[in-house]
This record gives sequence, structure tokens and C-alpha cells, in this order.
Amino acid sequence: MDTLVVKVALIGMLGLAAQWLAWRARLPAIVLLLVAGVVAGPVTGLLDPAADFGPLLRPLVAIAVALILFEGGLSLNFAELRETSVAVRRLVTFGVLIAFSLGTLSGHLLAELSWPSALVLGGILVVTGPTVVIPLLRHARLKPRVASLLRWEAILADPVGALLAVLVFEIVLVSKAALSTEELILKVSGVIAWAALGGYGLGRLIAMTFIRGWIPEFLKAPAVVVVVLATYAVSGLMLEESGLLTVTVLGITLGNSRIASLTELRRLKEFVTILLVSGVFILLTASLEPSSLKSLTPRDGLFLAVMLLVTRPVSVLASTVFSGISWQERLLTAWIAPRGVVAVAVSGLFAVTLAEQGVTDGHRLIALTFAMVVTTVVLHGFSLNPLARLLKLGSGGPQGVLIVGASAWTTALAEQLTAMKLPTTIVDRNWSHLRDARLQGIDVFYGEILSELAEHHLEINRFGYLIAATDDNSYNALVCTDFGPEFGRSNVFQIGRLDGGDSIHSLAVTLGGRPLLKDIGDYAALNARLAEGWTFRKTTLSEDFNEAKLRAEIGQQGSLLLARRADRLVWLTSTEPPKLLPDDVVLSFGPARD
Repeated sequence: MDTLVVKVALIGMLGLAAQWLAWRARLPAIVLLLVAGVVAGPVTGLLDPAADFGPLLRPLVAIAVALILFEGGLSLNFAELRETSVAVRRLVTFGVLIAFSLGTLSGHLLAELSWPSALVLGGILVVTGPTVVIPLLRHARLKPRVASLLRWEAILADPVGALLAVLVFEIVLVSKAALSTEELILKVSGVIAWAALGGYGLGRLIAMTFIRGWIPEFLKAPAVVVVVLATYAVSGLMLEESGLLTVTVLGITLGNSRIASLTELRRLKEFVTILLVSGVFILLTASLEPSSLKSLTPRDGLFLAVMLLVTRPVSVLASTVFSGISWQERLLTAWIAPRGVVAVAVSGLFAVTLAEQGVTDGHRLIALTFAMVVTTVVLHGFSLNPLARLLKLGSGGPQGVLIVGASAWTTALAEQLTAMKLPTTIVDRNWSHLRDARLQGIDVFYGEILSELAEHHLEINRFGYLIAATDDNSYNALVCTDFGPEFGRSNVFQIGRLDGGDSIHSLAVTLGGRPLLKDIGDYAALNARLAEGWTFRKTTLSEDFNEAKLRAEIGQQGSLLLARRADRLVWLTSTEPPKLLPDDVVLSFGPARD
């Protein structure tokens, strides 16, 4: 068998394994991808990308980066940007420009990079990225506002920073040509105009073909991938080095178009982009030579320190002044800015291209970017929780409840949980199912909970418990199985679970969640009881009114659901529930009292 096929398969397996282990361990994927690349490359020598792929290496990386940048543009939704807080909008506009300016100066003056390399590096390092920030937020129980600030900055700064980096890169490449000032201005303007008009026009054309049904559903995602590759190639032929900027504008145009297939297009990230990001990162990591890392000087260390301790704080504090957030939130945001896989992938292509264009220190971008990624992931990952506690930005009290499936019963349950001051959100794929919950003022999320896009838009770190309560018992089991490793298997519950016996309908013990109110019944039974007049009741226990009296009051038909005890929840639906104590606030479901 061709050894190149084996190497490609190895890269795919390593990338997928690193992503899976990161999901299981709830770690940023970049940490395990870094380990996989170093082990496969410099340590064992299994991969030597330059020798294995030869002249194909750069085109492959270029194609992957083009698709990654297109996906980044697809994620930049202007409507979402308008809906975010003032602080987020300033961070991804003014904050990005300040960080770019200071980063460029630091790269030139401290890391002693030439101006072209410093400009490109300054553009690359403004990108944080949700693939690193969101896993960190899962572990940190932050207050909702600061968690939302960090999450939305990562989601929106990723495409904004990528667009800025590509724009600067294109301008630097044009400036390397031996042109007069007038010719330089004309060509730079031509590249920007060509990319803007070409990307926008092609995006509108694709949207029109989708809306008019000229392309069947099963061909839409493959057609978009092919169009992106063709756009990158043709744009580069028509106007040199304009391809990356054109595909980024194409992604932004499609991401803001009103087409029904937009969700399916965004799912490109869930398969194509994840594979490409993983593959490119492992390729670049495996290509690292010890000499390139040894070339880092004390001045490079000073550059990293200034980027962390000066550039980031100044950009955040200056852009969020009078934005309505507290100084503690501004201080935490000023420190937390881990860089991600996109920065490394983009720097790998840019560094090679700059070196080919005569920028002698262009190759240093890869080592500096890797150093920044490793430094920020380690420092910010280990310091987020202690700093949040020091600034009193940790979320006190028990974690909330995420309810999957909107119905009359789950709406009534969410209303009681909200009254108990527990963060509660109902998730459903059907907008009309959420109508009653929205009218009750309950927090809702419209979308597919199993989609990776939901992870980016839903503050999962607010919740410690999940209840799957749809009318589909198999889907409930799937949701609990998927979120079991994240919440803990003892903290995911489902209604309608069938266990025991030899029935072909019963679930294996390794699947699904803990049964909830099994004695009452499934989706239909719970909603029928509610329609018959059953209600949820909150009761505070005391020395005089204990658990025994409460159980006698609700009767044999009713059931105790949970109890709030100080800073945690106690679930009472198991066969041997824990003993209740005075001052516990107990939530029960049973027939209405006479």
C-alpha cells in the first residue's frame, strides 16, 4: 500500500482521537492535538510532512485554510453581533483594532520582526476562538454576564480576526512587488475590491439558487465546498493572492443571507472543518523542528509577556470603558484570551508564503504563534478559576437545570425551578412548542441540542443537571448518553425510560439517563396528570413538618422530585433517595389538594 495513504490515514486517526479524548476529558482539543503532533513528528518520526507530501504540502494546507476561513466567515452573523452587549461589540471592533496595532508594534520592536511579518503576526494573534474558550468555561462556574462576554467574544472575534489577518496578509503580499506608490495603492485597492465584489456577488448567487430550488438539498453542502475551492483557485488566477480574502467574504455573505439551508451549511464545521483543523494542526506540529523552537530568544519571551500583560489588558480596558460592566469583569476579560487552532493553521500558510516572497523572517511566525498558543492555554486554563474566585465572579448557589423538550409539563416544571432561583432553560427544535414557555417568561433555546452550534450559543456551564423530556423516548436516551460525560451520568435524567426484564424495548444500562418519575409514567402520562389538575408544589421542611408528613400530604400517587439544599440540589427520584433535612425546599408533583 502507498505509504502516503497510510500517512493521511494516520493524520485523520490522530486528529479524530485527539478531538474525542478532548470531548471525554472536557479539555481544549488544541492541547491533545499538540501532543499528538509532537509525538507523531519530532518524537517518533512517524510523520515528516515535508518529505511525505513534498510539493503537495503547501497546496493542501492552502486549501484547508481556505475552507477554515470560509467557515469562519459563515459564523459571522451581523444580527447576532447587534444582539450582543455593548461590551462584546466594542471588543470585536475597537478591541481588535487596538490589539492589532499594539501586537504589530510589539512584534517589530520586541521580537525584532520585519514590518511585513509583524503586521501579519499582529493580525493573526487577535483571534481567540471558541474551540479553546468554551471548554475552559465548562470548568469555570462564572457568573452569567462575564461567561457570556467571554463566550461571545470568542465566537465573534474568530471570524473578525481571521478577516483582518487575511486582509493584512494580502496587502503585505501586494506591497512586496516592485511597484510605485501609485501602483501599490491601485493594486491593493484592486485586491480588496475584487475580493469584496466577487465574494459578495457569488454569495448572493448561491443564495438565489438555493432559494429558487435549483440545487437539491443533498447537493447543497457538497456544492458549497466545491464553489469555495473553485473561488479560491480562480480568484488567485484572476488577481494574485486574492483567494483567501474572497472566500472569507463569500462566507460572510452566505452567513448573513436568509436561506433555509443555512443551518445545514453551518454544520460544515461539524465534519469538514473539524477534520481540516485537526489535520492542519497535526501537520504543522509534526513539521516543527527543534531548531525552530530553540531559535526563540529572550526578546521573544519579552514579546509574549507584553502581549499577555500589556496588549490584551489595554485593548480590553480601553474598548470596554463606560460599557456597563464592572471593573472585576473587565479585569477577568483582560486576562483570559487563549489562542486556538485557527491561529496556528493560518500562520502555517502565511509563514511559508511570506518566506517564498522574500520576507526572510516569515518562517518565525509559526514558532511565535505556537509559543503564544501553548503559553495562553496553560496560563489561562490554570488561572481562570482562582482569578474568578478572587474577583468574586464565581457563580454561587446550585447549578441550573437544562430541560430538553417543551411541553405543558416541562413549562410548569421550569416555572417552579425558576421561582426557586435556579437557572433553567428549555430547549426544543420546534419553535411553536416553546410558545407557552416564552409567554411565561421562561428562558428558552430554539435549536438542536445535539448540534455543535448549540454548544457555542448555549451557556452549558450554567447548568449542572439535564432532563430529557421529549415525547420520543429513544431521543431522550440519546441526549442523556451524549451529555452524560459532560454533566456526569448521575446528573442526567430522562422520562419514559424502560428498564429491566428481557423486553426488546428496554435500554442497556450503559445508555440513557436516570429515570425521572417512573412511577407516574412517560411524556403522555405526565402531561395527562397535569391536565387533570395535578400541580407542582414547593414545601420548606422544618422540625415540625418533616419528610414523613410531606409524603403523607402528597399521597401515594404523588412523587417528590428534588430538594434545594443550600448550594446544591438533591434529587429524590431514585429507589433509595437521600434523607431530607429541615430547611430543605422540596419540589413535589401530585394531585391538587382539596
